[in-house]
Amino acid sequence: MNYKIVSNTSEIDKKAWTEFITQHPNGNFFQTPNLNDFYKYITYYKPITLFCLNNKNKISGILLATIQKEKGLIKSKFSTRCIIYGGPVLNNNNEEVADLLLKDLIKTVKNKSIYIEFRNIFDISKQTDIFRKNGFEYKKHFNFILKINDLDDSFKKLNPSKRRQIRKSIEAGAEICEAKELNNVSEFYMILKNLYKTKIKKPLPDFNFFEKFFYTPELGKYLLIKYENKIIGGIMCALFKDTIYEWYICGNDKGHKGIYPSVLATWAPIKYAAENGIKYFDFLGAGSIDDYGVREFKSKFGGELVCYGRYLRINKPLLYKIGKLGLKIMNS
Repeated sequence: MNYKIVSNTSEIDKKAWTEFITQHPNGNFFQTPNLNDFYKYITYYKPITLFCLNNKNKISGILLATIQKEKGLIKSKFSTRCIIYGGPVLNNNNEEVADLLLKDLIKTVKNKSIYIEFRNIFDISKQTDIFRKNGFEYKKHFNFILKINDLDDSFKKLNPSKRRQIRKSIEAGAEICEAKELNNVSEFYMILKNLYKTKIKKPLPDFNFFEKFFYTPELGKYLLIKYENKIIGGIMCALFKDTIYEWYICGNDKGHKGIYPSVLATWAPIKYAAENGIKYFDFLGAGSIDDYGVREFKSKFGGELVCYGRYLRINKPLLYKIGKLGLKIMNS
C-alpha cells in the first residue's frame, strides 16, 4: 500500500483525527487535536503534527510532537528539544507507517532540536527495531497505572500509611476542591515552581501554560488542596475518555504540621475518577532506574507498575553534553 505524510493540520479533517484517536486502543490525550490547538498558544512551545495517510486518504498513523525550549537566548540554544508523549498511534502496529513517521519527524526537527525523546505511555515494544534503525536508544522508565473501581475499593487499595495520612489531613481541616478562579492556579503554580527549583530541578513551563489550561476546561481540571483558605498543593489533571492523567503535581508538605498535601493531591484524581466513572488513573511516570524515591511514593497508591520506557535520539551530541552539564551546574 502506498502512503504519504501530511504535516499541515488544515489538510486533515478534525473529526476524522478525533475519531481515529478516540477509537484506537492506544489513543490518548497527548495525540488529540485539542492538545495540538492548546500548544499553539504556549510560550516556547511549538507543535509538530504528522499524519500518515493511505492511498484512500484515510489516517493510518498520527504523531504529535512539541518543540520546547527555555526562556533566554543562551538557555534556549542549549535546551531546545522535541518531546512526544503517547505516540505514534498506528493502525495495526504497522511498521512501515511507524518508519515513515519517524523518518519525517527526524527530517523536520533534527536541525531544530538537540534531541528527540518519546515518552511512552503504552507498550510500543513491537516498534523497537524501527526506532533503533532510526537512531533511537531505548531507556528504561517506569510508570504506575491504577484501575479504578468504586471509592471504597480505591481507598482500600492505598497503603495503610496513606489512608491514615488522608484521614488525618481531612480531620485537620484540609479539603480537596476544584480551581474556581485563576488566582487558585497562580497559588498552585508558585508551589510547583518552588518544587521544580529546589527538588526536581528540571524545566517547568511558563505560567501561560497553566493559565491556558485553566481556560480550556475540555482538556482537564485542577484539583487543589485548600487549608485555611490557602492553596497548599494540588494536581493538574488531563482527561481523555476513561483515563485521568497526573500531568503536574505539588504539595507544600513542610509548611503544615499534621497535613499531607502531596498525599491528598495524589488521592484527589483517584477520588474524582471513582466518583465520576473514570476507569484509570495514569501517574504519567515513576522515574528511571535511579529515581527510587518517586517510585516508592507512587507505589503506595495501589497502581500496577509498568515499564514502557523511552526512546532517545540525540541530534546534536556536543550541544546535548553542554546542555546537560549546564543544567547540572545551574541546579547544583
